[in-house]
Amino acid sequence: MEKYTVLLVDDEEEVSQIIRKKINWEELGFSVIGYADNGIKALEMVEELQPNIVMTDIKMPYMDGMELANRIKTDYPATKILIFTGFDEFEYAKEAVHLEVEEYILKPASRMELTRVFTRLKEKLDQEIHERKNVEILQKYYLDSLPLLQANFYTTLVEGKIREEEIPKFLSDYQISFSGSFFCCAVIHTSSSQAPEDVNPLLLATSVQKQAEERLGKPWRAKCFSYLGNTVLIAQLKEEREVSELTDACDRFCKYMHCIIGAVVTIGVGQVCKDIMEVAGSYSGAREAVSCRVIYGSMRAINIKEIIPQEKNMTASSNDTELSNLFKMIRLGTEEDIREAVEQYLEKTFSPEKSLQQHDIDVMELVSALCRFSVNNNMILEEFWGDMRNLYAHLLDLEPDILRIWLTKISLSFREKLINARSQSTQSFVTRAKEYVRNHYGDAELSLDHLCKELCVSNSYFSTVFKKETGTSFIGYLTDYRMDQAERQLIETNEKSYIIARNVGYTDPNYFSYVFKRKFGLSPSKYRTEHAESEK
Repeated sequence: MEKYTVLLVDDEEEVSQIIRKKINWEELGFSVIGYADNGIKALEMVEELQPNIVMTDIKMPYMDGMELANRIKTDYPATKILIFTGFDEFEYAKEAVHLEVEEYILKPASRMELTRVFTRLKEKLDQEIHERKNVEILQKYYLDSLPLLQANFYTTLVEGKIREEEIPKFLSDYQISFSGSFFCCAVIHTSSSQAPEDVNPLLLATSVQKQAEERLGKPWRAKCFSYLGNTVLIAQLKEEREVSELTDACDRFCKYMHCIIGAVVTIGVGQVCKDIMEVAGSYSGAREAVSCRVIYGSMRAINIKEIIPQEKNMTASSNDTELSNLFKMIRLGTEEDIREAVEQYLEKTFSPEKSLQQHDIDVMELVSALCRFSVNNNMILEEFWGDMRNLYAHLLDLEPDILRIWLTKISLSFREKLINARSQSTQSFVTRAKEYVRNHYGDAELSLDHLCKELCVSNSYFSTVFKKETGTSFIGYLTDYRMDQAERQLIETNEKSYIIARNVGYTDPNYFSYVFKRKFGLSPSKYRTEHAESEK
């Protein structure tokens, strides 16, 4: 029997304790995993615990139940909401049908009523899981996914194999509309090696694609199709800067898929383009971004322009597969991966059977590819070699073993340069964020969304980078900084608490006091008094 988790939210702890004791949670298939006495704390616990059901009162300090329900439905759509409130708020709650609240219960509720409500919720949750895992449903969807002609067109488009003059006819014949001002490709990768034991990986990927069409395809007017084992989206944007919002939406989708069906999903977001003929380049960037999961981790969205801003051109530097693989290993692989890629490239390219003329051509192509790679990644090849005018002649004279050593050395140097560039970019990024907090911590409107818009970056990438570099979330850092400033003002000035609260960005003095006490263990007034006494 499936077990589901419940979070109780009520500013009266005794109410929650009564509810916990009234029914046999274990017997019904539930477990209570936590209790919150206000909406702010509840939202934090939802983010951390990802409960199946949130049972909440309406009247609460700092954030009421209706706002909490709205935030949960926006950010955690898989979570069910149950409103448990008094008579005076009951009709108001029932009118809020847009929140998609599952159940409404009037206080005080009997054991029988609570049991009946949670029995219904259990049946609904069981049914949803059954539908997601139902092999027949998934197989049918897989066979009937997208019309064949449209899918063939999209795959040919991202391959860059359609002539521009053919586009209008294809769009007309296949009833395809591309009305966006800008376009952006996203590649959705579902890990087959990390699929749940009882789920076929192919059907799991199909389920992910179905959900992607609903949750990403419709809001972004995206064309969805399967290609090379992944789901590909061609999203349509009104403005170029909307790509940050698209990245955040993709990031939430990855977490949602893991929550509801256990799928490990990573989404790569390519660069924005103005012309449909440039979609192939965006697709190439999206694929490269997905590959970067070995560096930045899975179950998230990775925007190619955010993670590797210095790498302007993510397409293959050569038609030669082995050389392209070498450059990929320089960007993503280990030292051992690079050594192996060098061996594979040299073994195929510089074989003894080739003519001297072909050898000269291969050397020329290698020099050209190295130059392009260095330029595309904001590196100066002369730093690794010196006078470029002698490079071609030098490589022509190298024996195979010496060429292997030389190419391995310069490839490892490229890798080190890229790693340092990424590190510096990340550190600069975090430094800018901290500086912004220092200059604007008193602004009540300062938030994660506000800062990300200032930095022109997606919330998901910023949050990941900031926590990795600082060890804390941005909200945690901002709160700590504000509290430190509040502590300083309490000690150094005679300003009243509500003035200090406003100075550090809090419009609600009560909530300011709550946060201050949570960090320092005392209310602002008591903290000031005790500090003054200790100074005597």
